[in-house]
Amino acid sequence: MTQQRADHRPYFFLSYAHTPGYGGGSDPDMWVERLFQDLCGHVMAMTNLPAGSPAGFMDREIRSGEGWSERLGNVLANCRVFVPLFSPRYFASEMCGKEWYAFEQRAIHHRARSNQPAEAIVPALWVPVQPSQLPGPAERLQFNHRDFGDRYVSDGLYGLIKLTLFAQDYEQAVYHLAKRIVHVADTVQIGSGRPLDFRLVPSAFGAPGSGVGVPRPMRITIAAPTRHDLPDGRNPEYYGDNPQEWNPYHPAAARPLAYVAEELVRSLNYQAVITTFDEEPGQREGKQPPSTPEILLVDRWALQDEDLRRRLAAFDKENRPWVTMVVPWCREDGQSRAAEAELTEKLERTMPVKMRQGRAFCRVAAKGVPSMEAFGQILPQVVEVAAQQYLRHATVYPPAGGRPSERARLMGPMGSTQFIPDMHDPATDAEDV
Repeated sequence: MTQQRADHRPYFFLSYAHTPGYGGGSDPDMWVERLFQDLCGHVMAMTNLPAGSPAGFMDREIRSGEGWSERLGNVLANCRVFVPLFSPRYFASEMCGKEWYAFEQRAIHHRARSNQPAEAIVPALWVPVQPSQLPGPAERLQFNHRDFGDRYVSDGLYGLIKLTLFAQDYEQAVYHLAKRIVHVADTVQIGSGRPLDFRLVPSAFGAPGSGVGVPRPMRITIAAPTRHDLPDGRNPEYYGDNPQEWNPYHPAAARPLAYVAEELVRSLNYQAVITTFDEEPGQREGKQPPSTPEILLVDRWALQDEDLRRRLAAFDKENRPWVTMVVPWCREDGQSRAAEAELTEKLERTMPVKMRQGRAFCRVAAKGVPSMEAFGQILPQVVEVAAQQYLRHATVYPPAGGRPSERARLMGPMGSTQFIPDMHDPATDAEDV
């Protein structure tokens, strides 16, 4: 009989915004550390973690001189639950947004592999936050803070911990928060992931200084066949009744790629809209100013359809740089490997502009993304390019009687950082076209 391996991973990662010091007083984050210690005590009492195993993690535990990026990446790749301490300062913090993004990628990939719900973010109110201050990823959380008490909702944990009058309310809120952490950890059970480098990952709250506001739009367009119009002999297991059900990474992924891409885009504080290349064909005729930035997901097998290939070629000639192309191409798909040379050559002849357009990682994405993990790595990069190019080419409407002002440059989710996943050798690629 096989014995199940004990799980000694930290139950939770406490994500919080550091409060700057003032007037030579005491450490302003000492109250967060007290909350952390109280949560750890409850978690140890509620579980069978052995002595010496970490109940939770907060970044004050990183020793001086320890590689902070590697340490944070490793913990976020393994902890079971993510606990963000909501406050206005939290959503203004780029580092907090990076922590949120790193953990959420594990949940997205878990849902992609299993097609099952996997919500392992348990928010806590450090300071009450107005709904208008919440970015998209936080606003979408299904969580009822009133379960922890009315005083907790009105004053937050900071108010309860600072005033002895509310000591009982504090103890009640922390106890119920710990119970929620343990319950989610034991029921959701998100597996460990690949550590991310914090010097490279984007923030889930958008670019630094961009403000919360309404999530920006991003279109995801699918150019793929359905199971009913496949080329002769093509395996139908990768397709569904409509292009949105295309799943190139089957069987490793159980969820259609369009919906995985939607989650990845939303995790960058964008509002994603899924369409197919066949929808609204009139808008594809003639070059027009963009209405939204766009990610075009292309299945090379779709090029076997002569009509679709003709329309893709016409679209390519319009030279729309605010549309970035990604070509998912699973290395585990034997049929695709066998036809790769033929279909790659056909795509290069059909869409030469998109194959050579943009930064090096855009051309990497157009040459073929071999796995779901690689897709998750490169999508934030191409989202940034689409957003920047959209702002550069969108129509500007100046105020009545005024002159057009210089168009602001949009900083995408990655800021100025570029990271090319190890999928192809980009050493010989040129820079922006």
